[in-house]
Amino acid sequence: MTGPLPQSDVSLVDIIATLAGARLVIVGDIMLDRFIYGDIDRISPEAPVPVLKYDHRREMLGGAGNVAANATALGAGITLLGLVGKDAAGERVRELVASLPGGQGHLFTRAAGPTTVKTRIVARQQQMLRLDEEITSPPTATEQADLLAALAAALPDADILLLSDYAKGVLAGDMPARMIQAAHAAGRRVIVDPKGRDYGRYRSADILTPNLGELRQVSDNPCEDDAQVVDAARLLLSKFGFGAIIVTRSEQGMSVVTATEAVHLPTMAREVFDVSGAGDTAAAMLACALARGAGLADAARLANAAAGIVVGKLGTAQVTAAEVALALRQQEAGDIDAKIADAREARILANQWRERGLKVGFTNGCFDLLHPGHLSLLRQARAGCDRLIVGMNDDASVRRLKGDARPVQTEGARAAVLASLQLVDLVVPFTEDTPLSLIETVRPDVLVKGADYRIDQVVGADLVQSYGGRVLLAELKEGFSTTRTVARITGR
Repeated sequence: MTGPLPQSDVSLVDIIATLAGARLVIVGDIMLDRFIYGDIDRISPEAPVPVLKYDHRREMLGGAGNVAANATALGAGITLLGLVGKDAAGERVRELVASLPGGQGHLFTRAAGPTTVKTRIVARQQQMLRLDEEITSPPTATEQADLLAALAAALPDADILLLSDYAKGVLAGDMPARMIQAAHAAGRRVIVDPKGRDYGRYRSADILTPNLGELRQVSDNPCEDDAQVVDAARLLLSKFGFGAIIVTRSEQGMSVVTATEAVHLPTMAREVFDVSGAGDTAAAMLACALARGAGLADAARLANAAAGIVVGKLGTAQVTAAEVALALRQQEAGDIDAKIADAREARILANQWRERGLKVGFTNGCFDLLHPGHLSLLRQARAGCDRLIVGMNDDASVRRLKGDARPVQTEGARAAVLASLQLVDLVVPFTEDTPLSLIETVRPDVLVKGADYRIDQVVGADLVQSYGGRVLLAELKEGFSTTRTVARITGR
C-alpha cells in the first residue's frame, strides 16, 4: 500500500541544529570544476565563433568532492576517498580538500591518467562551452586495495558511507559491492548516488538517489507521473534489495519510495539558475540528517530544501545549515512575513543574490507613516540595484530619535507595509541609532540616501566605497514629512 512516510516529533530546524555532529565517509569520483568567466562582444575574424575576453576564473571541488564540500558546509566531519592524477590539477584538488573545515582526504594517485577536470566557459552568467579532461578506466588492483583499506580504517568513526558514482572509474566493477559489504559488516548504512544502467553493482544498498532520467533508463518505465515513479522505484527495490529509493525530479520535486510507503515532495526552488550539483547537495544533506538520527521522510525533506536553494546559485556551489533553516522559515511564512528578516538572514540572502551576479542595494529609515516621499526614495533605490534591502529603525530606536510619541505605527506594522511593496525585496529592523552595523553585515553594492545629505555625511559611505560599492543620493520629493503629518493630526 502506498502511503505517507511518518514524520518525527522533532522539527526540521531542530535536526538542522544537530548536523555538525554528523560523520560521513564519502567515496567516489573526485573532480576539479574550473569556471572561466569573461565577456563576449564580438565574433572571431578567423572563424564564426565568439571571442571571450577573459576576466577571472574559479576552481572548486566537483563530483564526490562537491558532495564532501556540501557536507562540511553543513557542519559535518568527512573522510573523502578517491583517486587523482599525478598533475597540477591533482595537487589543486588536494589543496581544496585540505581546506575543507572538518574534512580529511585519502586521495591516491592514479597509476596512469589525469585528474578529471571540467572546464566551463561562462559569459554573462551563461555557460558557453564545457571542456572535459578525464579517463574512465577502473582502478588497478593496487588502487582498489588502497581504497578498501582506507575505507576499513575510516568506517569505525563514521555514521554513514556515501558512494558518489560519476562513472569515471573509481566505483567500477565490484568496488561498490565490496564497499557496501564492508559498511554493513561495520554496522553502517550506505547511500549511493548512482550512475549507469547496472544497478546490480549497488545491490543491498540502504538508499539510492537517482534522478528521474536515470530511473527511467534503468527501469524502462516512462515515469510520467507519481504512480509510474513509484512503480519504477519498487521494481528496483524488489530486484536489488535496496531499502529505499529517493528520486530527484527537478521542477517536480522529490519522491521517496520504500516497499510499502511513498511520499512526493514539491520543489522548494523559487528561482533556478543552475541545476549542476543539485544531486550532490541533496545527497550530502540526506546523509548528514540520517547520520544525526532523522527519519527518512524528514531527511528527504531537508535534502529537498537544500537542493531547492543550490539551484538558485551559479556554478558548483554549497548550501549551509543557516541557509536551509532560513528557507524553511520563509516557506512556512506568508509572502509578506517571508520578506522580513534579521541581520543574519539578510547577510545570507545578500550573499545568495550576489552569487547569482545580482547587485544588492540598501537604504534605511523609520518609515513611520509611508508617504509619496518614501515611495520616491524606494523607487530610485530599486532602480539602482537588482535587489533592495531596507533597514528599518525598530520602535525603541524611533523613540530615541523622534521622541516618546513616536512611532505612530508599531515595528510589525511598519515592516509589513514595507514588505508588501514590490519595490522592496527585504526589510530588516535594527535597534541601533544608525544602520552602520547592518551595513557592515550586508555589505551592499549600492548605498542609497536622500539628497539632503552629502556623501561624506551618509552613514556607511566610506565602508561601501572601500570595497568598490557606490553611494547614490536620491532626489527628494518635496512637501512630504511624517513629522509634519503627525503634527497636523495632533495639533502640536
